[in-house]
Amino acid sequence: ILDEATASIDPFTEWQIQQALNLILQNSTSILIAHRLSTVKAADRIVVMKQGAIIEQGNHDALLAQGGHYAELYNTYFRHQSLAYVEQMKELVTQEQD
Repeated sequence: ILDEATASIDPFTEWQIQQALNLILQNSTSILIAHRLSTVKAADRIVVMKQGAIIEQGNHDALLAQGGHYAELYNTYFRHQSLAYVEQMKELVTQEQD
């Protein structure tokens, strides 16, 4: 169980931690508790809760297609994030590894 493992870090460090966790946790069951939607985006199953009740569940694509609370949060969150910065940093890391 990982509870807010990426809560207080910058987007690039979050991406690095997610990459490491993907390697460590592959082929195993894990529970991630997170407010950052970028942390849960790749999960097989996302459970959306509001005031202690489950209001939606599914994978990222299904929840976006439903257009419910998750989709609203996701669209609002990424409107305010610099994904270009994260993508640039990923590219730099990839180039350095090659």
